[in-house]
Amino acid sequence: MNIDTHSSEALLLEITEQNLYDKLVFQLQKDFDRSNIQITFFHTEILPKPEALISQIREKIYFLLMERFSDYLNLLYVIDLPESTFKNLKVTDAVEVADQVTFLILKREWQKVWYRNNYSK
Repeated sequence: MNIDTHSSEALLLEITEQNLYDKLVFQLQKDFDRSNIQITFFHTEILPKPEALISQIREKIYFLLMERFSDYLNLLYVIDLPESTFKNLKVTDAVEVADQVTFLILKREWQKVWYRNNYSK
């Protein structure tokens, strides 16, 4: 597993090339549901378009940061993002933080999908 990407778009391109995009979307939906955050990734306009997926996650993260911070923390706990990943975040404004956290979420969810795909046979 090689995670040399530094943007959500590049990460999703790599995931799509490995034919794991659908599994990633399923994992995202599962973890958002487990944290009781209402979001649906299985729209016909979201599922085939990675850019739309990134945008939808970024918007939800921004909303949670600004309006429902405890739900935001719960989501990060459910996704299992290590606290150390937040030490490198450049805090400038909420929009950039939402963008960076979106990347971290996608990266962590991809790790789950990749491990499950390669080691649970």
